Amino acid sequence: MRRGIMNISIAYIGIFLISIIYILPFLWTIGTALKPDSEMLDFPPSFFPDDPTFENFPKALQKFPFGRYFMNSLIITVGNVIGVVFSAPLVAYGFSKIKWPGRDVLFFVMLSTVMIPGAVTMVPTFLIFKNLGWLNTFLPLIVPAFLGGGAMNVFLIKQFFETIPQEMLEAARIDGAGDWMIFRKIMLPLAKPVLALVSLFTFIGSWNNYTGPLIYITSEEKYPLALGMPMFMNRYGTYWNQAMAAAILTFLPTVIFFLFAQKYLIEGIKLSGIKG
Repeated sequence: MRRGIMNISIAYIGIFLISIIYILPFLWTIGTALKPDSEMLDFPPSFFPDDPTFENFPKALQKFPFGRYFMNSLIITVGNVIGVVFSAPLVAYGFSKIKWPGRDVLFFVMLSTVMIPGAVTMVPTFLIFKNLGWLNTFLPLIVPAFLGGGAMNVFLIKQFFETIPQEMLEAARIDGAGDWMIFRKIMLPLAKPVLALVSLFTFIGSWNNYTGPLIYITSEEKYPLALGMPMFMNRYGTYWNQAMAAAILTFLPTVIFFLFAQKYLIEGIKLSGIKG
């Protein structure tokens, strides 16, 4: 009994220390954002300012077109979330609950695309969007999400669908329900936890996407926050307190989204595990 309590205590201490390591950069960012200009060059540097101020936030917003970049990021991110939530469950349902020739082989091929480095497909994808006339628009950043939702998202949702008893679907078919009604009335309502998990991953990935906008967006007024922030750092890099204030404003939406989705996040991770 005593050894078990000791093991649990050691585990909690380890988790606490690891959490401190991960949270230190976040605390440093907050402390720097609250520093007045007079404390920026102090040596040794202090973790938190002696005289904290919130003036860096409005100063950063005056130099940084946060509103325009925020709306661009919001359009791209919401479009991706809608596309993934719309298309990935459809593909996952076809791979998990509908039997058709070559299903398992095609699923293996789809899943194997995860191992292809993004640099390999970057040039062909760029040429496709160039020939479509989609350069300098949000379409290359949004439309692919509607074309299956991504291999890993399909995999997670498929693994969840596999846990739903086939007898439930057969009973619905006996009552006259088709695949589309079964998908809408049974599968989607039960899949809320894993859809929340996939939405969270998609939101964070799309919001922080830097490479995609860098390749396809050329007009500064269409930049998302992920692309606009490095410009702020290049132009006003010496004002680290204002740069950190802008960084906090940039990642704040992801923190808020996580707080709202965390209840479904843990449940989705548990339910989307590999069925054994």
